[in-house]
Amino acid sequence: MEINLFFEPVNKPLIEKYHETGGKRIVDLIDIYADKANFPDFNQKNIALIGVCEGRHAIENEGSAHAPDIIREQFYKLYHHWPNLKIVDLGNIRQGHTVEDTYFALSQVIGVLIRQKVLPVIMGGSQDLTYANYMAYENIGQLVNIVSVDHSFDLGKEEEPLNSRSYLSKIIMHQPNYLFNFTNMGYQTYLIEYESVDLMKNLLFDVYRLGTIKSNMSEAEPVVRNADILSFDISSIRASDAPGNGNAGPNGFTGDEACRIARYAGMSDKLSSIGFYETNPIFDLQQVTSQLVAQMIWYFIEGFANRKNDLPVSGSHDFSRYIVKNEGQAEEIVFLKSKKTDRWWIDLSYGREKNKQFERHYFVPCSKDDYELAKKEEIPDRWWQFYQKLM
Repeated sequence: MEINLFFEPVNKPLIEKYHETGGKRIVDLIDIYADKANFPDFNQKNIALIGVCEGRHAIENEGSAHAPDIIREQFYKLYHHWPNLKIVDLGNIRQGHTVEDTYFALSQVIGVLIRQKVLPVIMGGSQDLTYANYMAYENIGQLVNIVSVDHSFDLGKEEEPLNSRSYLSKIIMHQPNYLFNFTNMGYQTYLIEYESVDLMKNLLFDVYRLGTIKSNMSEAEPVVRNADILSFDISSIRASDAPGNGNAGPNGFTGDEACRIARYAGMSDKLSSIGFYETNPIFDLQQVTSQLVAQMIWYFIEGFANRKNDLPVSGSHDFSRYIVKNEGQAEEIVFLKSKKTDRWWIDLSYGREKNKQFERHYFVPCSKDDYELAKKEEIPDRWWQFYQKLM
């Protein structure tokens, strides 16, 4: 597919503003689509930046469609630290005649990139673009885990059309369905209907309150490590650190915590696409939010540069194996510890090898605390949740 048909080039003044001959800023050292006659060759790249100027389905955040170039400007002036990475900026996807046209274009582009093992970094736009990101995986027939960093669940009402606050229910209800697991990280309880929390748990989805993650930020790492898609809603960051959002509130992650989550995402060998959504230049005092998102993208790439090809597969010798047998429980709990990074996984592959459909999801990222809990004859929540999914 000729994906160049979907893109508009980056405005040259945006490039020239920070460009220096022999310079060391990002704008000097990545390939940028700036000339309509010369669409860059992306096939051998590691990461592709994609702007999506689409915000027609944003709720109470009109203006987010203008964010990509503002974020891009802040990103270009940062310094480049990754001589071995090949990064390309493909420009902005044209806004379609309808929002559905934009969804189609984005899903097609992402599908082509992930087939070529190029990781797309999406600069939105509103968070309903996560739906288009998900549809790209349906097009290639891959079951996925989605992690959303958000102050709410975005389930919407049953009769509500697809928008930035209802995209998740549309993903859940879509058939055929390729969603294996959904995780919300950072929800604020007073913004959520009580029944919604029960619904998420009944669906065997993971939900983590803001305070739970903030009290131990290292626990965010295994959560993010289980994602194929990460969707980051900037409204999950407190307004003092990210005022550029119509739904910004007094509570949320800090800017440095958001950068830490982005770095964790970059380090995960499983993650194959990420989107940063809901930045709104209209509310962005001194472009603080755009600067923060640019830095989050920088930290994501920093994490990507430190990937260790550290993904368990059946029969791998790169992992130490620990087996915990609890009294009264028929199935042993098997843990894997990476010899490269000391990271931990739960291994649920035993006896399920024939079911290839779920093969990628047999190894569940966890922490050493889960192993210590199992040794005390307490079943870790992660093990129980995914065990139920695979029964």
